[in-house]
Amino acid sequence: MGVILGVLFHFIGGFASGSFYIPYKKVRGWAWESYWITGGSFSWLVVPVIAAALTVPDFTGIIANTDSGTIFWSYLLGLLWGIGGLTFGLSMRYLGISLGMAVALGFCSAFGALIPPIYMDLFSDDNAHTFSAMMQTSKGIFVILGVAVCLLGIVVCGKAGMMKEKELPEENKKAAVKEFNLRKGLTVAVFSGILSACMSFAITAAKPMADAAVAKGANPLFQNNVSYIVIMLGGFTTNFIWCIYLNTKNKSFSNYTDKRTPLLNNYFFSALAGLTWFLQFFFYGMGESKLKNDASSWILHMAFIILVSGLWGLALKEWKGVSSKTYRTIAAGIVIIILSVVLVGYGNSLAE
Repeated sequence: MGVILGVLFHFIGGFASGSFYIPYKKVRGWAWESYWITGGSFSWLVVPVIAAALTVPDFTGIIANTDSGTIFWSYLLGLLWGIGGLTFGLSMRYLGISLGMAVALGFCSAFGALIPPIYMDLFSDDNAHTFSAMMQTSKGIFVILGVAVCLLGIVVCGKAGMMKEKELPEENKKAAVKEFNLRKGLTVAVFSGILSACMSFAITAAKPMADAAVAKGANPLFQNNVSYIVIMLGGFTTNFIWCIYLNTKNKSFSNYTDKRTPLLNNYFFSALAGLTWFLQFFFYGMGESKLKNDASSWILHMAFIILVSGLWGLALKEWKGVSSKTYRTIAAGIVIIILSVVLVGYGNSLAE
């Protein structure tokens, strides 16, 4: 039952992540940097504090009493994760949406799932969650197999995206790939994917805070909520600096008080997007507490994001006009990702 709940929680988190950008489409008259940092203020500052206050006793005391090394690495990895999120957009710019997303998320999935247990092998006394320990059990082997299958699904989805781009009208194709640069694009996508995976590393680094939360009486389902405060402060720092730079460069500071725009509407939908975004990691923490495996949780998280994003694309008719072969390819990619979820879930149902 615990495994089923873990998978369900990860699906809810993936649904939130795959859907969070939709409220931003309701923002009118603001530059990207203005609504991004407004929503981000809720995602990375306001909502994490509220979530911790509601679910973790004395969360401020836990943070204050955590050793400086844990705080430093949690914050730094959060900051690097924030850079990964910003550079993700460059992957789309140089490779196109489908290829850029496939490469970046592929690396993010693989590194996020496998680096933490490898790190535990090399730098930790924890023998239960290492990569070598995973390789010695049927449970761990199924998890690793699930990672491999998920990466295959990402490749297939990326192939479908490239087929779609080839079938677009000529003017749309030029708009999509006018700055196409394979070498630069692959470099940025790899860079983005690796740094985006730092969220998985950060959650592992912040484990002492989560353990302290449980010791204080917090429900294990919500143990990561105190960790998110420090991690997401790092992510906020990166995005805040970049958005303020863009506000200055584009002279868009006036957006925040411009009465010619629907201010209440813009703040509301930005806040809604921020709340929805945070829910992905709120439920990620709940799922991780049930599965008790960093690799399982991260790969499920990434798989459900890709799955939900793909389904949204179908629902919003983003694949309208493509050939039946392209439809079959994207459907196959989604089915393969679902299979990876089944493999990871089955692996976690096995005894050690």
